[in-house]
Amino acid sequence: MAFKFKPFKFKFAIASDLHIALPHTIWHHPARFHLVEYSISAFESVLAHLANLDIDFLLLPGDLTQHGEAENHQWLADRLAHLPYPVYVIAGNHDVPKIETFDQFTPHYTKFGFPQGITAPRKLYYEQEILPHVRLIGLNSNQFDEAEQQIGWIDQEQLDWLHIVLERSEDYALNLVTIHHNVLEHMHEQSTNALGKRYMLGNNHQLCEILHRANIKLVFTGHLHVQDIAYSDRYDLYDITTGSLVSYPHPYRVLTYCSDQAGDRLEIESFRVKSIPEQPDFLHFSREWMGDRSHPFVLRLLTHAPLNLPTEVAETLTPELRYFWANIADGDAQFHFPQFPPAVKEYFEAFSDVLPLDNHTTIHL
Repeated sequence: MAFKFKPFKFKFAIASDLHIALPHTIWHHPARFHLVEYSISAFESVLAHLANLDIDFLLLPGDLTQHGEAENHQWLADRLAHLPYPVYVIAGNHDVPKIETFDQFTPHYTKFGFPQGITAPRKLYYEQEILPHVRLIGLNSNQFDEAEQQIGWIDQEQLDWLHIVLERSEDYALNLVTIHHNVLEHMHEQSTNALGKRYMLGNNHQLCEILHRANIKLVFTGHLHVQDIAYSDRYDLYDITTGSLVSYPHPYRVLTYCSDQAGDRLEIESFRVKSIPEQPDFLHFSREWMGDRSHPFVLRLLTHAPLNLPTEVAETLTPELRYFWANIADGDAQFHFPQFPPAVKEYFEAFSDVLPLDNHTTIHL
C-alpha cells in the first residue's frame, strides 16, 4: 500500500497470555494445562531478552493474569511501569471473568493504552497514536450472554465507536488492531469445532468487514495458545496469533515493520523461553507436561463428531496423538498418520499448517 507519509520503520514485541500468578494465588487442578507457577519467571526471561533489543513498544494481547486477581494485575502494572519502552495491553477472558470485573480492569492499565478518566462503564477499548502516524486500536472481545456466561463478541456500541474511529484513518500511515479472540480460523474447522470455536470472535465477519473497508490488514490476537498466522483473501487480512507464555512452546515474537520504496512489509521472528531457574530444560519439561494431559482432549476429538469412534477404538489411537496439540501450538506443523484408518487419517492430517509460515516470515502488504 502506498502512503503520502515519509518512509518509516519500527520494531516491537508481542508476548501473549501471560497468565501472571503470584504463588499464593495459584489455582491447583490436576488437569491444568497452564504452567502458571512459572508465569513470572517466563515473563522475566522475555524481558531480559527484550532489554538487549531496541524495540519501540511491547504488545500484550490479553489474559494478562491467571483469573483477574487484583494483586496479579497490580504486580504486572508495577513491573511494566519500570520498562524503558511503552507497553500496550488489552483484556482477555481471564482478566475479566465476571461482569463486575470490567470496571476493575482499566484502573491498573491507564499507562498502558487505556486513557485515564474513562467514564463509560465497561469500556475496555481504546485508540492510541503509538508512534508518529501509527495508531493502535485495542478492542474488547469479552462479553457475557443472557446466562452471564462469557462469550467472544464485540458489542454494537463498540462497533459504532470503531466506525467513527476509522473515519479518521487518513490521518495515519498505519493502523494496527489488537483483540483477544481470533478473527480468522487458525486450525482446521475452528469456527465449527466445539473445541475451537470458543476461541474465535462470534461476530468475526462483521468486524472483518469493517476492517477491510478501512484497509486495515494486520490484527494481533491471543487466546488460542498457538503460534499461527492466518490470512483471508476475502478481507485481505492477516490474523497473527501468538502462543501463551505459560504453555508449550512458551513463544513470543519480535516484529519489524518497514515502509519504504520497496513497499510495506512486516518481518516476523519468533522465540521461545527455553530455560528458567526452576526448569533448566523448560521446553522438554513443558512438552511432556502437555503430553501427559493430552489424553482427554484427543479422546474427545476421536469420539465426538465428525469421527464418532467407539471409545475402545479411540483408546488404541490416543498414544499416537500424545504430542498432537503440542505440535499445533508450536506452529508450522505437518501431520502424517499413515497407520490410522482412512477417515481418521484424513481428519487429523487436515490440521497440518497452511501458509503463511507461523514463526519466521515476512509479510508483504
